Amino acid sequence: MRRIISLMHVSLDGVVQGPGSPDEDPSGGFEHGGWSREYRDESIGRQILQMCSGELDLLLGRRTYEIWVDYWPKHDDNLIGRNFNAARKYVATNTLSELSWNNSEIVSRDLATRIREIKAMEGPEIHIWGSGELLQSLTAEGLVDEYRMFIYPVVLGQGKRMFEHGLPKSRLELASSEQGESGMLFSTYRLEK
Repeated sequence: MRRIISLMHVSLDGVVQGPGSPDEDPSGGFEHGGWSREYRDESIGRQILQMCSGELDLLLGRRTYEIWVDYWPKHDDNLIGRNFNAARKYVATNTLSELSWNNSEIVSRDLATRIREIKAMEGPEIHIWGSGELLQSLTAEGLVDEYRMFIYPVVLGQGKRMFEHGLPKSRLELASSEQGESGMLFSTYRLEK
């Protein structure tokens, strides 16, 4: 069975909203967009490159898909862009009716059942980058096998969190942890089975 791996930039207080740019996700009055940028260093780049260097498929929420479709299809000039463009992309959405990025498929109705079917198919591991609302749904269904987190030494005090209220109790085991030059931790947790 294929594994689903969540990859998330997260603050010490669990916030995952808008790490990349000021206008990424201002919903709910979030004022700290782009908060991870000042901590980016070469160690983060190496980790991301290593994670994206092999064959993979992508599972994205609508908002993440809409951000990525404006960027990655134009970047076949680097390894990550080539791998993302070659990947099968599963997009969880109830509002989009067509997808312009090659190898993309809409997943809309009965999300948990369809994701179980996708996990049972032959293929590479499936990465979820960002896509916080989708992650909540998959975590509630016990469908995420591994959480790879870039944990930044900052407390934001507001914003959407990686694990919101109402999720079932889960036990995770620490598989690895490495400190970046800026004080960021890259930690991998696996769901205890």
